[in-house]
Amino acid sequence: MSDPGAPHPPTPLRLASYNIQKAVGLDMRRNPGRVIDAINALGADVVALQEADRRFGDRAAAIPRDLIAAHTDFTVADLARSPVSLGWHGNAMLVRRSLRILDAHHIELPGLEPRGAVQVDLDTPSGPLHVLGTHLGLLRSWRRKQLARIRGHLDAHDLDRTVVMGDFNEWSTQHGLELLEAAFDVIAPGRSFHAARPVAALDRIALGHGLVSTGAGVLSDGPAAHASDHLPVWADLVPKTAQSPDDRCAPGEATAAVANRSP
Repeated sequence: MSDPGAPHPPTPLRLASYNIQKAVGLDMRRNPGRVIDAINALGADVVALQEADRRFGDRAAAIPRDLIAAHTDFTVADLARSPVSLGWHGNAMLVRRSLRILDAHHIELPGLEPRGAVQVDLDTPSGPLHVLGTHLGLLRSWRRKQLARIRGHLDAHDLDRTVVMGDFNEWSTQHGLELLEAAFDVIAPGRSFHAARPVAALDRIALGHGLVSTGAGVLSDGPAAHASDHLPVWADLVPKTAQSPDDRCAPGEATAAVANRSP
């Protein structure tokens, strides 16, 4: 029999990453409401968005803030440097209202085109958590330089309690992310690109060694199937001390669809 006095294991925190392609779907129509429906279906606590703002002009948000406020339980992290944008260099972060955002950071990344990463520091029921979202470049040589810059920034933080996630643009499952793999467990939840015919796991989630994934996957049905050219990926995580190593979800063992969880 189980010990009624034993502490209950913590509820996993669900993190997700989604390149929303400026809310333009496979039908080439911009439909922010469809993206909102896909985000809500994830049941996530934190969502890193890529291509959340239009690329040119004043970089207006692809999803209006009032739509997020009215139809989700998320707060938009204060990362935008323009009053009309959702994020910075297209990177935005949505955080469940029950979680407290302690701080937000911008990380300039080198590249042939403007790139950046954003980070939020959170107060969660299981302790502090640093979540960094990014959209890496198309060329591996630049991606390595960008990862080096990210690692340099993160060295001032608690790596064990840090998550790096986003569109890594890395087609290989064996090479290209060595700078992250030294300090993180890099999870490829599944093939997320192209949404019409997923062939590549471009979207990854990297967990610091103080965290462990209890499940991960790709949302491939419902509005997410055609809301963008990427499918959203997710991972459930808990502190490593609260999870038996034998029960971990190892990379490559992720499920193909979102497990039952209320958004």
